[in-house]
Amino acid sequence: MIQPSPRNRASRSRMIRGLCCLQSASPLSCTKKKALVFMGAPQVSAIVLDELLNASTSPDSLFEVAAIVTQPAARRGRGKKLTLSPLAIHALERGFSPDLIFTPERPGDDAFLSNLQALQAHLCITAAYGNILPTKFLNIPPFGTVNIHPSLLPLYRGAAPVQRALQDGVKETGVSLAFTVRALDAGPIIATETIQVDDQIKAPDLLELLFYRGAKRLIGELPSILDGSARVKTRCQDNSQATLAPKINPDESWLFFDQEASVLHNKVRAFSGWPGTKARVLVVEKSGQQKTLEIKIITTRVCSHENVQFDEADDVVFIDGALVFPCGRGTTLEVLEIQLPGKKIVNATAFWNGLRGQKLKKL
Repeated sequence: MIQPSPRNRASRSRMIRGLCCLQSASPLSCTKKKALVFMGAPQVSAIVLDELLNASTSPDSLFEVAAIVTQPAARRGRGKKLTLSPLAIHALERGFSPDLIFTPERPGDDAFLSNLQALQAHLCITAAYGNILPTKFLNIPPFGTVNIHPSLLPLYRGAAPVQRALQDGVKETGVSLAFTVRALDAGPIIATETIQVDDQIKAPDLLELLFYRGAKRLIGELPSILDGSARVKTRCQDNSQATLAPKINPDESWLFFDQEASVLHNKVRAFSGWPGTKARVLVVEKSGQQKTLEIKIITTRVCSHENVQFDEADDVVFIDGALVFPCGRGTTLEVLEIQLPGKKIVNATAFWNGLRGQKLKKL
């Protein structure tokens, strides 16, 4: 839990007692709203929190966000400064009480579960929380725990559904609302929404879009979730159709140009943001001396130019603002933006001009 001030500690018990007794349209009446606990960590979780907080202020809202659960502060950035999770920072900026933001090391910790029980939460919502929830946690909220998962379950269960879907070059994906069970992303599905995937969209943008759509769908489904009728209409997942989306390893970020251009392009889109994609190229000076250069490849597209002429099979050429790399099976990849170590992202034209007549070859 984020350390509360003395004033917040003194008010905490009053806040918990008052969570379900909120002012209605009439000053003389008291309407009980069901208490939700929201769980997440990265910036995309804040998209869902915003939708929940905004919807909870509606006069006919059935719920109130009672608490937030997120990852503990961690050392981030170049300075390795101890920093709260993006969700915690956003919640504080929205005016959420710091003594109702919990940061357990593990969601099964007894002290945390005791706090969760004291909140008398009716429902938990997870969106990119990042921890597996134990049975003793799942048994606490009477209406269960609902996860917003950015794939069309049972496809892409696991830690990196959007990245793995883009890596596979899918033309269609979506978001699922599902009750959480002990098995990984295998709970009964409440609702799904499908979207078409643009062939240039990158993982961070697709993640934001899917969590925004998922949040909107969640708000629409909350009445049925909170009256219990959502349980009746859920559909079980077909486990035989399940695919996995394992966590990304930074070692996967290397690009190898013996693969087809479409494979490389999909990987660049999938790994955009983190861990990124990189490649080694050879710079040949006019004197004939050679040096190896490591570059981050930021933006690409599958080459639309037909019959590109290369003097040698490993040459990289510059055409219409793009570095054109020869790839496997006779395909070619256009690299539009790159980044040198310790430098800013530049477009291909700026990079090419910086070579000053030196040749560039793929490795």
